[in-house]
Amino acid sequence: MGIFLRELRIHGRGGQGSVTAAELIATAAFKSKIYSQAFPAFGVERRGAPVQAFVRFDDKKVRLRSQIYEPDYIIVQDSTLIGDVNVFGGMKKGGIAIINTEKEIEGVPDGVKLVKIDATSIALEILGLPIENTTLMGAFAAATGEIEIHALEESLRERFPGSLGDKNVAAAKKAYEIVKGGL
Repeated sequence: MGIFLRELRIHGRGGQGSVTAAELIATAAFKSKIYSQAFPAFGVERRGAPVQAFVRFDDKKVRLRSQIYEPDYIIVQDSTLIGDVNVFGGMKKGGIAIINTEKEIEGVPDGVKLVKIDATSIALEILGLPIENTTLMGAFAAATGEIEIHALEESLRERFPGSLGDKNVAAAKKAYEIVKGGL
């Protein structure tokens, strides 16, 4: 039996790198020999406004072009969105929600696994900035197995050369290890 279509929806705010995260996750999936597709959806295009980005994974070419309404996975880069946006809307039973927070989260649907990680602290420690997207990519790799950590590392180094790449890889790996240790 082959792999079936899986879908990821990323919730963030403008300027947090949600679209970049989707692109890099799709690139890492492709490097892991999985067909993938990444695309954004913008409402108001301004810094701080809610943004969604999407990724599809499959063992065959992905031809579907609609937004993702029933994701297998979500990543929430900013937990304050939970009160403003229905981030859990349409989540499938057996899905995984990865949320950048240490706080308790309400409203997680039955049958959805919650993975909480303080990606902001990791990003501040390693990158020196509260830009959590690459940290959350590492958490996604660990929680879902959809992308291989070495493929993510390669994608990050291609996108961010030199010391910036080293820092982003370190942030992703730290999150990966934290989430793997908690599973």
